[in-house]
Amino acid sequence: MSRIVVFDAAGKAGFRVVAEAASRGHPVTAVARNLDAPVTQPDRVHVVAGDVTDRGTVAVLAKDADVLVLTVGGPDAALYTDAVAAAAAAARALGPAGPRIIHMGGGADLLDEQGEHIFNGPGFPEEFKPYASGQIRALDSCLTLDDGVTWTRLSPPPVHFAPGGRTGRHRTGLDHPVIGDDGQARISYEDYAADLVNEIETPHHLNRRFTVGN
Repeated sequence: MSRIVVFDAAGKAGFRVVAEAASRGHPVTAVARNLDAPVTQPDRVHVVAGDVTDRGTVAVLAKDADVLVLTVGGPDAALYTDAVAAAAAAARALGPAGPRIIHMGGGADLLDEQGEHIFNGPGFPEEFKPYASGQIRALDSCLTLDDGVTWTRLSPPPVHFAPGGRTGRHRTGLDHPVIGDDGQARISYEDYAADLVNEIETPHHLNRRFTVGN
């Protein structure tokens, strides 16, 4: 079993990652930005308040972890790179005993058929650009991490990513969206969480990005 710390565990993705990991018997610490409102999580999950951009907080939580999962999100583009930097610093400081980092990416940083970020394609929604630009910068940060940090980035499809139940149908890709029979790339939060925990249990994408789809 892996000791897993999930940041932004009250979010739509983080909550489901916690539930999936706990259902498989992994010891999980669920980190929420604040505990003003109750954070409902499965039994045996340890819930704490913490800020993923606070290096001191992340360092303390990393000491007892095998994996740090970053499911953070928001319109502040700096949040994404700050989260990667804090997690990387904590892992690096612990040396070979340091935890792996699993980072929830964004679909806009996947590549289209011309090899360009989907973010740069025509019609990309203006309101999502702050989120997407932060995710792209975070991917660049991951790609420049030194050998002392082990990371994986899991990007969802660029558009069709929403709660929808666990189907158990999963296909993986690398830099391009996984397209289904209907010509769309899609996955539910529940299936995404299952694939993320699969990667924790059986690593196939160390120090690189991958994506998933039904």
